[in-house]
Amino acid sequence: MTGQRIKQLRKKKNLAQCELAVRSGFTQSKISKIERGILRLKLDDLIPIAKALGVTVAELLDEEEQTA
Repeated sequence: MTGQRIKQLRKKKNLAQCELAVRSGFTQSKISKIERGILRLKLDDLIPIAKALGVTVAELLDEEEQTA
């Protein structure tokens, strides 16, 4: 799940949801909903999140990395 992957990467970078929100241009509420799987993402949403986390979109979508 992409939301779980975003949360994993955010925590790995020691970022709070509000920090990721500011960096990505989204609200903290939207980041929370994305991480919990309540809000479905479009490709256009993944790009600013990936940039804010310093990863590629492919890394956000990498299911294998979630289990590592």
